Amino acid sequence: MNEILIHGQHLAGPFLIALDLLGTFVFALSGAAAGVKSKFDLFGLMVLAFAAGKAGGITRDVLIGAVPPAAISDWRYLGISLMAGVAIFFWYPDIDVRRRPVLLFDGAGLALFAVTGTQKALAAGLNPVMAALMGMLTGIGGGILRDVLVNQTPTVLQSDLYAVAALAAGVMVVAGHMLHYPSFAVMIVGAIVCLWLRVMAIFRGWHLPHAGVRPQLD
Repeated sequence: MNEILIHGQHLAGPFLIALDLLGTFVFALSGAAAGVKSKFDLFGLMVLAFAAGKAGGITRDVLIGAVPPAAISDWRYLGISLMAGVAIFFWYPDIDVRRRPVLLFDGAGLALFAVTGTQKALAAGLNPVMAALMGMLTGIGGGILRDVLVNQTPTVLQSDLYAVAALAAGVMVVAGHMLHYPSFAVMIVGAIVCLWLRVMAIFRGWHLPHAGVRPQLD
């Protein structure tokens, strides 16, 4: 399948599908790596890799009416998720995977999914605001499910830049679409901005403001 169609419109050509598959792979890597840290077995790693790789994409496709979702209609998505799980299983079987490498894999997947999700939503006819939000949802969905399955507080609910980074990428894609810039160039720039924000959050501690807590009086 080289193109995804909905109501006669082309949602994804080869370039967009390639980015979507790459995003699936790196998100699946983050899922499998988190599984290693939580001491999952091989089957558990496969499940976690697929869940992290495609939860956001499945949610997006259902909401925009691109059914059945690409994740279950195109064997490549399952295959690349399982490939990522097997790679992590054999490369890191005895290594306590730390949180930072998992977050870097996650940041790359977040960036790719945010831009491809936004582009697919625009192709489906969503308005620019909702398309950017759909891109954000595509990016954060896999990470949320991954964190829930390994019994961790989802990263998106914490104070570091996660959903905001995905939304920034979506806004850039929407802005480029409205200004009639080449979509592939805008998507690449948006993905770079998203990844940069995540790297700054991981290495420099950038985060949104915390709610103030009033001191208790005796």
